[in-house]
Amino acid sequence: MVMKRAVDVFVSLCGCVILAIPMVIVALAVRLTSPGPAIYWSRRVGKDNSIFLMPKFRTMRTDTPVVATHLLTDPSRHLTPIGGFLRKSSLDELPQLWCILKGEMSLVGPRPALFNQDDLIAARTEAGVHALKPGLTGWAQVNGRDELEIPLKVAYDAEYLRRQSFMFDLRILILTALKVAGARGVSH
Repeated sequence: MVMKRAVDVFVSLCGCVILAIPMVIVALAVRLTSPGPAIYWSRRVGKDNSIFLMPKFRTMRTDTPVVATHLLTDPSRHLTPIGGFLRKSSLDELPQLWCILKGEMSLVGPRPALFNQDDLIAARTEAGVHALKPGLTGWAQVNGRDELEIPLKVAYDAEYLRRQSFMFDLRILILTALKVAGARGVSH
């Protein structure tokens, strides 16, 4: 765990430095293409089901209901003009480097649930996954991302809990980079 935290801090610090200018550009683009703040702070479930605020570049209009995207009747109707691009490219996730630096998240772990995703939270708690720090990416992410039903997502998260290691994290990070480059698995 000490090595995992050291890697998290090193990579997120490097990411913040290397991606500082692109993040400023994305923030400006969000502000110029839709009213409201550039960053949306989402209440998420962290390690041991604690609640923390997770930043993302805003991809939805400010009047969008606070629910998981798949629960919206027509998610594309709520997207900002550049929201779809930010989601497909995963650029909306870059501010989460802050949560990794703070120790609320890790590079690899189960994606943090929204505070009101009671079914996902309960299933993860039953499987013991709640004991993990949430991640920027995870085993479920590289095996389906938005396309996974909750039981399968939790099964992948539980598998990660059993198999976690430096080499497994490295494999997940490489697979994530390949998925992001192909923008696969993003439904909205």
